[in-house]
Order: sequence, then structure tokens, then C-alpha cells
Amino acid sequence: MRLGYFYSRYPVTSQTFCDAEMLALERFGIDLEIGSIYPPLTSLRHEHISRLRAPIHYAPPQTILRIWEKNAKTTGTWPSALVDRHERRYGPSVKAEQRARNALYFAYLFARNGVDHVHVHFTNRAAHTVLFLKEICGIPFSVTAHGQDFMTDLGNDELLREICAAAEFVAAETDYSHHLLCQRCPDCATKICRVYNGIDLELFPNPLPSAPNTMPRILSVGRLVAFKGFEHLIDACAELARRGLDFTCEIIGDGPLRYDLQTKIDMLNLSPRVSLLGSLSQEAVLEKLQAADIFALASVMDRQGASDIFPTVIIEAMAAARPVVSTRLAGISESVMHGETGLLVPPGDTIALAQALQQLIQNAELQTRYGRAGRARVEQHFRIEHTVVPLLQLLKKTAVAPAKPKAPLAGHQIAYLIDCWPDKGLPLLERELQEMKRRNLPIVPFVCELDSTADFVASIDELAQELEFLPDAMAIEAEWRANPALAQKLEQERAQEEHRASSAIFLRQARFALVLRKLLLDRRISHAHATSSRALVCALILQSIADLTISATIEPHSALPQNWILVALRRCKGGRLSDRRLLKGLGKTFLFDRAAADSLPKKIVRLLEQKSEIDLTKRANFWQEWSELLLQWSRAGRDENKAQ
Repeated sequence: MRLGYFYSRYPVTSQTFCDAEMLALERFGIDLEIGSIYPPLTSLRHEHISRLRAPIHYAPPQTILRIWEKNAKTTGTWPSALVDRHERRYGPSVKAEQRARNALYFAYLFARNGVDHVHVHFTNRAAHTVLFLKEICGIPFSVTAHGQDFMTDLGNDELLREICAAAEFVAAETDYSHHLLCQRCPDCATKICRVYNGIDLELFPNPLPSAPNTMPRILSVGRLVAFKGFEHLIDACAELARRGLDFTCEIIGDGPLRYDLQTKIDMLNLSPRVSLLGSLSQEAVLEKLQAADIFALASVMDRQGASDIFPTVIIEAMAAARPVVSTRLAGISESVMHGETGLLVPPGDTIALAQALQQLIQNAELQTRYGRAGRARVEQHFRIEHTVVPLLQLLKKTAVAPAKPKAPLAGHQIAYLIDCWPDKGLPLLERELQEMKRRNLPIVPFVCELDSTADFVASIDELAQELEFLPDAMAIEAEWRANPALAQKLEQERAQEEHRASSAIFLRQARFALVLRKLLLDRRISHAHATSSRALVCALILQSIADLTISATIEPHSALPQNWILVALRRCKGGRLSDRRLLKGLGKTFLFDRAAADSLPKKIVRLLEQKSEIDLTKRANFWQEWSELLLQWSRAGRDENKAQ
């Protein structure tokens, strides 16, 4: 089975259960394709995400998706009936047209990559989008429903019922969620199954509690939002201080209430005891868990009815053999057994919360007993290898037809690296891409950055769906930070070069290269062509980290110094140069770029070409020669990779 995983936004630091589930499925031999409508909001990325084999595909910018929409309406693939019906039935707040635009891209992506089923976490924007995806390409889907997603986020029970009716099955993360879903969607009750989230116990190798700290340490983790109940935890800490107990309390996480919570800490004179640590990586969170004596999560229901349902961090605390203090809310009692693995109190009851914390602070033996019992409970019920099995069985039941093979790739795919698109400095780039397409050359144009301020003429519109866009700057920065050793190695290599690209150009292109690496490996691309000197910086890095052969086009007015260009070109299989002086000393595979050397002003060239539909460079043979060279290099690159 080739399984698509689809998210509104991925990765999200608080949703480690999604990461654990996908990693477990990959270990079970499932091939994944991961799609995310939006990039992450922070560059912080948990270390374990790097273990995912599947690359993460993000939707192109809305500017490009509107071109997809226009083309789909022309070809008849736009789901107009479903869009119109949702707009009439549910109103503008559900953004049916935007959901359909996003679905167009992922329908193409998943169909191209042979996905035969899509699974979605959360019955909100992503689940609504995949409803349109099914309408467009027919790929079936399933959903994991959590609680807040369908109770408050989706905002429409009728739409929830439509999503559940269209799904092959719905996995509810707790018995509590299962009961609520069956109430809201009685006609779908037979396809709603309880499937717990699990965790990877390999991340928790020391199951026994450590010796209690001299100063008892309380730890809490979560987004700084109302339903996490941090204001109640802070009030409970104030009560513990009034009772004369010694302790510290650290709160990991970030969110809109950070300023309010810090103000409350200061007003209660708790700054020496209570600290807001902000967001931390998973590795750092686990280290804090190991150092803590008690884990606390004071979950409540907020004014909109949102609440925690089954906090993964509680399972993680139990896996670390830490006693848990939390509240009797939603599905929390399905993880914490009161009086066995921790203590549960009524939501919002500050005095009861303080009393439970005091009981554990003053009883180290109870801490140890609850911690050991919590670890045993996780081993028995919430180990990811066990919890993913019911999901896997449900997924396999939906695979009534043989799994589709991944769409066959062209024999020798070639990456065209485009630094920025559209690029006024490269007026003939669109023509070049059209010439390569006309000759059926298997190129994949990767655009590192979109210039959304540019005017999109008809020729650009025609190419938009052929381009693959890198995600936004936050996702690119996240990839850079997730690979510190490789990033440092690249910087050190640059420092040792006699002729160097500027630090600004290098850092930008190096970040692009780390994102491109996984995408190129996934497409089995063996040769990359840099369409400019800036893109050549990226290509040289990819040459060393992705085992590619490379070539380059050097524009008439390069941002890179000539001595750097000369050294860089010697690492290329060939290329196109508009400066004849640079050709001296290079081999026959380096061509004089006749297209870029046209003597007419570039704007006039473009205008006359558009009106006359004639290639004013009169170089059809040139483009044929160039395409044959690219194909030759691609084959050679593939053969070199096979030989290694």
C-alpha cells in the first residue's frame, strides 16, 4: 500500500503522535507520501522527524493555485458542483473554493505518486480539503478524529457528518471521542473505531525513576492556551508556596498567553519558583522529564468548549516513569489511573490541584510507585508498535484493489534549479522551459522562491503547473536547523575555499539545497542544471550531498565574482556561457549561450517574440544540441550512481 498522509500544517511541535504513527507505519513497510497545505509556524523541529523516509510536500503559493484553478475550469477537472453546494449549504466561512484549490494540487501529487489511500489527522480543514480531493481524483480517505477538531474547530456538525460519510473509516483517539462522534454522526457509527495514539518507547530507555531531587521539581508541557489550564497550575503553585513547601515548576511551551502567564507569575512573586521555558525540541523535553519528580497538566475546558482530549505528553511522562497530576477531563482518565499512576482532580479546582501536588511532593515513595505503574501501563497499552496495528488493519481493509505502483518516472529526470521565478534578469527562461518540454525532455523545474509581485503573462501561466515550489522561509530554516552537523560542515568547506560566494548568497542557497536534497532523491534525479550563477551555488552543494552531476547557465551580469565562477564551472559537466572569455580553458560541452547573447534589449525581444510567435534567436538547432547534452549528462549521472 502507498499511503498518503495529509495535514493542514506539518510539522507541529505539539503533535508528536503524528510523527510516531508515520514512523511506525514506515517500519511496518508502508510507503508514505506526506502532504501539508501550510508550512510550519516555527523553525523548531523535533529530531525524530529526520528519520522519516518520505519527503514533505507543501502546497504552492495561492497565486499559483489560482492558475491551477483557472486551468482546471478549462479542462473540466474543477469540482464546481461540490464547491457550489458547500458554499450554499455551509456559507463562506468553510472556504470551499480555497479547499478545492488546495485539493487540486494534492490530487495531482498523490495520483502521480501512486497513492491509493489518504489518511488525515483532525476533522477540520485538512479533512474538508480531502473531501474535494476524493471528488477530483477518486482516491479514498480516512480520518483520525481527536476532539477539539470536530467539537469546535470544524464548527459545523452537518459538514462533520458529510466528511464521516465520505470516509472509509473514522478512527477516534479515545473512548470519549468515540462516544461524542457516534452521538453527532449516528449514521456512521459502524465505521467509527477507537484507535489510541501511541509513543515510541525507544525514546525512553530508562524506565526506572531517578532519585528524588532535594528541591522537588514539577514539570508541565503544552501550548500556552486557555484550555491547558496553566493559570490554575500557577495558582496552585502560589498555594503550595503559602503552605511553606519548597519546589520549582517549569512550564515548556509557547503561545498567545505567554505574556499574561508571566505577568501572573510576577504578581504572585513566583519568579524564583515558576519558569516559562518557551518551546523546546523533543530531545530537550525528554531531558526535562527525566530530571523532573512530578508531571502536572491542569487541563480545563475553555469558553469556546475546547479542551485537551488525550494529551500525548501525559503518556510521555508516564513512559519516563513520572507520576502524573492532572484533571478528570475528556479522555485523560483513559491514560492516568487515579491512585495507581497519578492523581486526578476536578478541572479548575486550584485547591484540589495544590493538594494533589503536595501529596506527591511530600511522599517520595508514592512518586516512585506511581511512576513505575505509569511506565508499566504505557508498555501494556500505548506502545506505538501496538497502537498502530488496529489502524493498519483498518487501512488494509480499504485496499480492496492491488496497491498502485508509483507513477513511472522518466528514465533520466533532470532538475532545473531556478533561484527566483519569474526572474526579470532571465527573460528567456520561460522560452527555454518550453523548448525542453517541446522536445519531451524529462526536466523537473524546482523554484526556490516565487516573486509574487511579478506580472504573470500568458506564457508564465502556461508553465505554472509544471513548476515545483520549495516551501516558505520558515520550513526552509527548519530543515537547516534540523541538520546542524551538515550545515556546519558546509560552512567549514566554504571557509576553506580560496574563492568564495558571499556569505548571504551561500547561506540562502545552502538552505535551499538541504530542502532540495530529499526531493531530488525521492524523484531519483541524477543531474541538476543551475539556471543562473546563484543557482549554481546551490547545485554545487547538492553535488556533494546528493551525489548529482551538475551543469550551469551563467547569465550576462552575474552576482558572483568571475574567479569563483571559473572554479565552479570546472566541477560541472558542461554549461552555457554568454561571455566568450569564460569559455577559454573549458571543454567542448560548454556552449556559447546564443539565446542570452541576443543584441536586442531583452524587453523588446520578449515583446516581438510574443507578437510574432517566432524565435528571434533563430537557434532551434542550439536548443536541440543543448537538450541532447542534458540527456547525456543525466544518463551518465545515473550510471555513476549505479556504479557506486
